[in-house]
Amino acid sequence: MEARVDLITIWTDDMEPMKEFYNRVLGFKLENDLGRYVEFKNEGTRFAICTREVMYEYSNEYKKQSTAQSFELAFRCKDASDLNRSYEHIISNGGTPVQKPRDMPWNQRTALFSDPDGNIHEIFTEIQ
Repeated sequence: MEARVDLITIWTDDMEPMKEFYNRVLGFKLENDLGRYVEFKNEGTRFAICTREVMYEYSNEYKKQSTAQSFELAFRCKDASDLNRSYEHIISNGGTPVQKPRDMPWNQRTALFSDPDGNIHEIFTEIQ
């Protein structure tokens, strides 16, 4: 095995709001929609959403209740104005605000939001 991530899959119990959020709000284009599994176009690492039911059928084991917030996706913005616009777009289109944009001591401007399942994600840019 090569120590490299080739696919990130978000597990959900409610596919439609998650698919809509990642497609319409965050802008990921659908590449493959099989109903209970959706893969988006993404440069580099493949990115998908899948129902927990599919994983249970596949593994016969995976049936634990999730509470979200087990991982974070971070999205780079071009600059501070792009970050501020992106945050407003995400929140005004259904993202849940977690932390408004602010400058951090590690020389980044960041903001946090959550998806319909409560997974918290970050947008960031380097401070010039």
